[in-house]
Amino acid sequence: MQDMALRTAARLKGQRTDGRTLAILAFAATLLGPVASASEDSVDTVVTSHGISTFGDLKYPPDYMHFDFVNPKAPKGGELSTWGFGTFNSFNRFIVKGEPEFYSDILFESLMAPSHDEADSYYGLLAESITYPEPGRQWAEFKIRPEAKFHDGSPVTADDVVFSFEMLSTKGSPQYRITYAGIEKVEALDETRVKFTFRDEAATRSLPLEAAAMPVFARSHFETREFDESSIEPMLASGPYVVESVNPGQQVVYRKNKDYWGNHLPYNAGRNNFDRIIIDYYADYTSAFEGFKGGAYDFREEYYSKIWATGYDFPEVAEGKIVVEEIPDGRPSGAQGFWLNLRREIFRDPRVRMAVSMAFNFEWSNKTLFYDAYGRTDSFWENSVLQAEGKPSPEELALLEPLRGDIPESVFLEPAFSPLKSNPDRLADRNVLRTAGSLLDDAGWLLVEGVRRNADGDMLTFEILSDSPGFDRIINPYVENLANLGIEASLRRVDSAQAQQLEDRFDFDLTTRRYSFGLTPGADIRAAFGSDAANAQGSDNMSGVDNPGVDALIAAIEQASTRKNLTVAVKALDRVLRAMHIWVPQWYGGTHRVAYRNKFSRPENQAPYTLGEMTLWWYDGDKAAQFGIK
Repeated sequence: MQDMALRTAARLKGQRTDGRTLAILAFAATLLGPVASASEDSVDTVVTSHGISTFGDLKYPPDYMHFDFVNPKAPKGGELSTWGFGTFNSFNRFIVKGEPEFYSDILFESLMAPSHDEADSYYGLLAESITYPEPGRQWAEFKIRPEAKFHDGSPVTADDVVFSFEMLSTKGSPQYRITYAGIEKVEALDETRVKFTFRDEAATRSLPLEAAAMPVFARSHFETREFDESSIEPMLASGPYVVESVNPGQQVVYRKNKDYWGNHLPYNAGRNNFDRIIIDYYADYTSAFEGFKGGAYDFREEYYSKIWATGYDFPEVAEGKIVVEEIPDGRPSGAQGFWLNLRREIFRDPRVRMAVSMAFNFEWSNKTLFYDAYGRTDSFWENSVLQAEGKPSPEELALLEPLRGDIPESVFLEPAFSPLKSNPDRLADRNVLRTAGSLLDDAGWLLVEGVRRNADGDMLTFEILSDSPGFDRIINPYVENLANLGIEASLRRVDSAQAQQLEDRFDFDLTTRRYSFGLTPGADIRAAFGSDAANAQGSDNMSGVDNPGVDALIAAIEQASTRKNLTVAVKALDRVLRAMHIWVPQWYGGTHRVAYRNKFSRPENQAPYTLGEMTLWWYDGDKAAQFGIK
């Protein structure tokens, strides 16, 4: 998306431990306390519950009637229309092949699903309960609701869960294989009971939640087709919506399933209120905005600061027919930036990466292009309690000390890295560029007749991948500033399908991504930064981070037994990743900027961790009549 990322990275999970991991956990044990896995002397208590959280605390009791962030009396009916970017040719969002429809997760359900006002709690959906040993969590057993049905009326069974695990872990995108690496086996105990057993060496704290969140497919749907082949034919699923119509690459219409099995569940109270949800696809953001102004669709979350600052001055806004507002977003603001492909030889040297990052003048961009709408991102957990600050605390040092030699020495000597501030009134800040030039000199890239060359005479040149014409106004000044350093950079424009293919193959120099890891990161960061994912095509490890110190810190996060321990480990990882200079950090906001025709209402108590326009809002007939909106 324009000022924000072009595509939000899939946030999936994975597991691995090794000798270094065990060493760091043992070293830090006296300060951070025991890890989640049970020791030989511990005695586990088998727990059966309606939900599960990473650290054991659930906000809602077994007899809860609805979540606090919904309107349980929300009326049903009407439709919501919005837009999608680029194109699509598949409803199988779980494999590398094809361009999946962005919102197709609306079709699928999992055994349990998250609340949106807790950092890490899941409550029963397809499953009515989970049984597991605490604190060891070496296995988890789910009891599937007998009334749970797929769209064709067939029951959801334990065998379907086993099948789903088999497909995702062997034929799914690399993120899934990484996610489920800690699962040793999945067994159907009977028609409605399924058991996940975790590997002895796995970090078991979050694995029951990973199992709970796994999407469930119907084995019968794949009796005559392959799971790893993309298809525009919707997969048989169990969710509240079905596909009513589809025009590949152009539009999809989802219709509320009148026979949806889960309408009675407390989890669904006040949810799934629209009869139809319509997604119209646009090739670029400007035409999408013009479509919104013209009435082609009714809801738009705005990511383009120029449009937000100057575009919403047309009559419908002044007349109150369109609402324009900012809604608080309680999630960490995420890690958005240009990601450098460390698989490329030119980016192996961190001094080069640091210099390339310095050429991006955020302050000038914010003032000139973004109407001072953003703050500068410097952390992978920006705007959250997980963001590293200052020098490492004693608790962080307990994790970092065993990793000397694998992680940058600056981690121990300097505060957590933040980009230098540039002059907002000049694109080319001479002081910053001078510092960047010295780094390139030290790295062996000398300025020869205005061009950076190494000892072999090779030029320092690379491409910046983009699938959005609207992003040109951001990339082109960056390219100009790189030229001031003697770097020959260029914009490589492709369409969204090509961009996805190139990223899947890691065939790029720089690309734009936004990751949002949440308040309880774990295996999702292994998918983005773990060595297992570095060369797995289709993974989310865009930069190709392949570092044993990073792996050890990821394991420490996965093994953290308390939220305090987790926070310490995440801060340690944050400062290490920042010191590695694997990206050019961009910018962040702290709100949802939305515009919509004034025929919708939303709950008074806004969920902190989701906007919820498709699931929690509803059509308000009184407003529609008042403003004469169809």
